[in-house]
Amino acid sequence: MTTLSEDVPVTNGHHQGEEEEEEEEEVEIVAASNEQSKKKKKKKKKKKPNANADQEKQEDATQTTDSKNNNDPSVKDEDGIKVNGNAEGVEPSQGNDATSSKKKKKKKKKTAASDQDKPAVQQTDPPTIPICQLYPKGNYPQGEIAEYTGSASYRTTSEEKRALDMMNSDIISDIRQAAEAHRQTRKYVQSYIKPGMTMIEICERLEETSRKLINEKGLEAGLAFPTGCSLNHCAAHYTPNAGDKTVLQYDDVCKIDFGTHVNGRIIDCAFTVAFNPKYDQLLAAVKDATNTGIREAGIDVRLCDIGERIQEVMESYEVELDGKVYPVKPIRNLNGHSISQYRIHAGKTVPIVKGGEAVKMEENEFYAIETFGSTGKGYVHDDMETSHYMKNFEMGHVPLRTARAKQLLNVINQNFGTLAFCRRWIDRLGQTKYLLALKSLCDSGIIDPYPPLCDIKGCYTAQFEHTLLLRPTVKEVLSRGDDY
Repeated sequence: MTTLSEDVPVTNGHHQGEEEEEEEEEVEIVAASNEQSKKKKKKKKKKKPNANADQEKQEDATQTTDSKNNNDPSVKDEDGIKVNGNAEGVEPSQGNDATSSKKKKKKKKKTAASDQDKPAVQQTDPPTIPICQLYPKGNYPQGEIAEYTGSASYRTTSEEKRALDMMNSDIISDIRQAAEAHRQTRKYVQSYIKPGMTMIEICERLEETSRKLINEKGLEAGLAFPTGCSLNHCAAHYTPNAGDKTVLQYDDVCKIDFGTHVNGRIIDCAFTVAFNPKYDQLLAAVKDATNTGIREAGIDVRLCDIGERIQEVMESYEVELDGKVYPVKPIRNLNGHSISQYRIHAGKTVPIVKGGEAVKMEENEFYAIETFGSTGKGYVHDDMETSHYMKNFEMGHVPLRTARAKQLLNVINQNFGTLAFCRRWIDRLGQTKYLLALKSLCDSGIIDPYPPLCDIKGCYTAQFEHTLLLRPTVKEVLSRGDDY
């Protein structure tokens, strides 16, 4: 610390002539050299009264400054010693270099983190820029991460499981891209869907946006299955065919179920839209049940145990409609399911009632956890005109008699493969007068029809669904978003 000296005044009553007083002070100067050597200098200065003393001070200060040969804009005390405002005893150049380097490092870290979390460009409104262009480095947003508990809790920190997780990085990147396309598409759908719109308009607008965001490219990327928009007592597998003039009403309960895929890695995700608040409890029951299924899911968990927990939660709700109270029932013959590459139903089913199979979930499996609630019987049957179709994944070569059926099958193989499709999509490809050929393919077992599934008329059904991946280290709810 530097101590500043003061002048001592001279009075005629006590002193005659010139008196000299000597004062010693020690100044530590820290050199900014690599050796960080410290030098101590002592200097003596004589103080003289009046104007002579002031003149000598200025000369001493000038000499000290010249000897240091330092042009820093540092603050100097009366003796010409540099005083650093940030840290005493440290030369400003050294302190500033250290501070600036820390600032630079912090800025670099923030930039690196923002590159992963934020898209490279801003999405348009309505969304039109493909997800792969928003994230050109492939750092797609991850879904909701949940660590395993109980006997599987070791997986989170296991080096072996982390290595296995890294081996699936390409698959995870593809599915996250599909999930982000789904999130942005449904956000847009939720902004425009309203009573008075035709169901065809709702579906075509959704599919147009989804095709842009997923950057549709044949079987490499595109829509995984037709847009379901089942209304009221119809729970699933309804999408309008050409000429369908159904209009969405204020009192309707509409299930929006659509899928995206990249390289066959499918996101299957659904939500329910209801404009009348009287259905809020119905929607809350199904959403809670779906989240329960997601929470219970995990490696080595039995599928039947998940169904039992889902049923308990859903049946704890009831809804009042027009003065009458209805219990919310799980639709017992509708299930969640496992998913594999280019195969929406991969063999395992996730029940939503107790009494299912005691089969266990396994590592690296994809699952669509979906639940359906109803104010009716809680059981669905085939009804109305078929719109959904899908090639039988297990079916081998089957000889066909008619040339038209062969030609239609080639169109299906080239454009859909083993993914589901609908009649509107065949129309979009320019195919006409194909119904007999399509029936022939269904009769031969090559194509399976999936008619709408309905509970009793007059009841209302709701659906919520998410896709999750049981990674070796954690469970990732891939399609989770801010909306649900």
